[in-house]
Amino acid sequence: MDLGSVLKLKRKEKKMTLKTVASRAGISEGFLSQIENNVNSPSVDTLINICSSIGCDAGEVIQQAQNQKKISIIRKKDLAEIDIPHVGFATLRFFSPESRRTIDSAILMIEPGKSIPARKGIRNSQEVLCVLKGSLELTYQNQVFVLNQGDAAHFITQPEQQHITNNSKMIAVALWVGTI
Repeated sequence: MDLGSVLKLKRKEKKMTLKTVASRAGISEGFLSQIENNVNSPSVDTLINICSSIGCDAGEVIQQAQNQKKISIIRKKDLAEIDIPHVGFATLRFFSPESRRTIDSAILMIEPGKSIPARKGIRNSQEVLCVLKGSLELTYQNQVFVLNQGDAAHFITQPEQQHITNNSKMIAVALWVGTI
């Protein structure tokens, strides 16, 4: 059960800091961070104290954690319904931010002549890019790698030195996975 992401979402919805909630709940900020990141589990009393500090119901938190999506499937027909915005690319993520723990994943759709920026603020991460349709150029550390349908790349994230561009004449579709 993923209590941590539900608690983190509730805390952020109330615009509360880790420090404030931890202090009110009578626990350390580090322990609360471990709970939110599912490194540690709270006792029932601690969960009730955290929920009281945030102003939410512990039963509701448990129910939301139990009902979280555990599998996500994107069908081919789902891609046909995507409208690509003016920026020239769309990402269809498998899970919402609060449900991601160790990896982030998405289907990328990139129009001809458009690029998709690297994730900001990510360090010491890894990424996998697999071209499902069309072709893409992966610029990485001043090198350009052309990836055609069926090709894949696995690389260490370097946001300032990487980007993905569609220099073909058709929309490119790729599966992208990155560690958090």
